[in-house]
Amino acid sequence: MSSDQDSSDQDGGLLSPVRAGTAAETATSDRAWLRAMLAAEAALARAQARAGTVPPEAAATIGRVADAFTPDPADLAGRARQSANPVVPLVADLRRAVAETAPEEARYVHHGATSQDILDSAAMLVCRETVGIIGADLDRAMATLAGLAETHRHTLTAARTLGQHAVPTTFGLKAAGWLSGLLAARERLRDLRLPAQLGGAAGTLAALGGDPTLPALFAEELGLAAPPVPWHAERSPVAALGAALTQTSGALGKTALDVILLTQTEVGEVAESSAGGSSAMPHKRNPALSVLVRSASLQVPVYGQLLVTAQLAEHERATGSWQAEWHAVRECLRLTGGAAETTAELLAGLRVFPERMRANLDLTGDRVVSERLATLLGRDRLERAAAQEEPLRRTLAGEVPDEAFDPAGYLGAAQPLIDRVLTAYREQL
Repeated sequence: MSSDQDSSDQDGGLLSPVRAGTAAETATSDRAWLRAMLAAEAALARAQARAGTVPPEAAATIGRVADAFTPDPADLAGRARQSANPVVPLVADLRRAVAETAPEEARYVHHGATSQDILDSAAMLVCRETVGIIGADLDRAMATLAGLAETHRHTLTAARTLGQHAVPTTFGLKAAGWLSGLLAARERLRDLRLPAQLGGAAGTLAALGGDPTLPALFAEELGLAAPPVPWHAERSPVAALGAALTQTSGALGKTALDVILLTQTEVGEVAESSAGGSSAMPHKRNPALSVLVRSASLQVPVYGQLLVTAQLAEHERATGSWQAEWHAVRECLRLTGGAAETTAELLAGLRVFPERMRANLDLTGDRVVSERLATLLGRDRLERAAAQEEPLRRTLAGEVPDEAFDPAGYLGAAQPLIDRVLTAYREQL
């Protein structure tokens, strides 16, 4: 958490417009993290009451006070410098608040737990909420892409390899390719296992009564997965989260980059609905939404890599790598969430120009089917024909049937491939 936030709790949004004002940003705000930590404290007391180690009335009081407690994030962040984490001052404040209501029950606040139990569990709550938001935006984007794939399954365009015209394809297949990437990312997010954390000071559960069933009760209270063992220094859940968000941002970034290229003045095959204004050139209509999405896709892997390296944690508790995760987790969630929400907006307003696609395809003339002609005549003959300045149709007259030059007749398995992606999409729904 940061200590330099204004009352809107939107730290850094000015220089990160891709996630400014998005649902993902709200779900990962300092106040959202605090609410999650307080929810973890309340759930711990409830789980311990079920296990018989905390009086039920104490658990009820802790839950009631935690639910109404509204600490100041900036104040806690400043005081957290003395303990290297915000849970220590938060627990002290919560314990005092409970004592004001029921002094004899205050000692059961944070009973037997360690700071990492609370913060890790809170992080998983925040992740669950934000991943759900990301998933919903991916669903919106995928619904639009499925429609584009179906509508434009026969819309001819030039496939491009290494930036140059390659062979004919359809815009529907291109949209299906974008959809396929989002489908894989959606599935990976859905498969994430977000576990609660509970182990006490060094993962032995000693101060928690040595009860090996307590972590499962705690996880049940939070609605999180039950961990087989405490994972204080075994950070695979966080590494998996970073990898899934990196993959998701990459799939979104791929779509955005293609749109950027297709909106270039010389190409003009699609256009965004955004104003895309320029401060210096009134005529400009930049692909602003796509640029924002791509910017996020370039940042998330950097933060995601930090989450992978955080697996290198010393013994039972890490020194620094755990603390380094917090900002990286939040930025991965915020940037991916912002990219997903922006992509859904981008695709919903995307304008497609089939006539321009066909005009661009015709720039390469009959050479756009040279691969097909090479399979009919052999590579050597085709290279000799291509070396001449005449159109291939004229040079090869009489050697191949005239229909061989029709780009619409050289689309391979484009239609069944589109159907395959659409079927996978419908099955995932």
